[in-house]
Amino acid sequence: MSLDTLPRAARGNRRADPPGRRWRSRMDVKAMPYALVSPYFILFAAFGLFPLAFTLYYSLYDYDLAGTTEWAGWGNYTALLADEDFWNAVVNTVGMFVIATVPQMLLALFLANALNKRFRFRLAIRMSVLLPLVTSVVAVAVVFTQLFARDWGLVNWILGGFGLDATNWRAERVPSWIAIATMVDWRWTGYNAIIFLAGMQTIPRDLYEAAAIDGASRRRQFWQITLPMLRPTMIFVVLNSTIGGLTLFSEPTTFYNGNVDGGSQGQFQTVAMFIVKQGFREFDYGYAAAAAWLLFLLILIGAAINFLFVRRIGGTK
Repeated sequence: MSLDTLPRAARGNRRADPPGRRWRSRMDVKAMPYALVSPYFILFAAFGLFPLAFTLYYSLYDYDLAGTTEWAGWGNYTALLADEDFWNAVVNTVGMFVIATVPQMLLALFLANALNKRFRFRLAIRMSVLLPLVTSVVAVAVVFTQLFARDWGLVNWILGGFGLDATNWRAERVPSWIAIATMVDWRWTGYNAIIFLAGMQTIPRDLYEAAAIDGASRRRQFWQITLPMLRPTMIFVVLNSTIGGLTLFSEPTTFYNGNVDGGSQGQFQTVAMFIVKQGFREFDYGYAAAAAWLLFLLILIGAAINFLFVRRIGGTK
């Protein structure tokens, strides 16, 4: 049978595609994936990279509300490193971060382990742990302000039942940290628990079945299987919590009726509150921009420390 007698579909297209069609086909394969993901990078450049470059530029200037700029070099940074108010905000931020994050991670981990079991109304209960997250920050602050009130607060009433004196949760440093950390944990523990739960459900069930056959208890399975296999999820949660904890702003601000002073003596003023105060109350934008970059450096250090710590879980060095 000759080639000319074959059907057109069998003969195929013996003519080469036009150059324009080949170019469009090549662009579809190579360029289209970049075009589809480009909106994210455009938005990141507009709302991420540009603000970073803008604040870095003006952190080197004395820049005020009137728009006047004067070259300051590293003057804002050296002034910040000698500023007692700034270091007070750093200590407050790190203190509240530690008090809030450590119990939050432990509670979220064990809550996720409990939610990973089979029980009735499992979906409804899993969804209910996210209710604190969708609650308004203002509403949360109003409730917790009443709970930690000095004279009629529920917490002081409970402490009084044990013979302890009432605590002024706003006036003292460590008690104010505890009150704000409690507010943070109430809002974010359920969110982290759901992320841990998603990570736990990716662990093959065969590992647990084999461990059970070998006689491993549920507790040993948790420590020997769940935690090591959950390491990537834990790294994500810890890094995310580090960023959120070191940029803490809403909870301590609403705890003091929307004031960024952080108490009468700045006993719970965070670095984020310090930046807002310098920028929008003192109108010293260059000083506030320098403080923002030092906060960025603090976040990098905290994230690196937590990343190295979490990586060692399960024997990884």
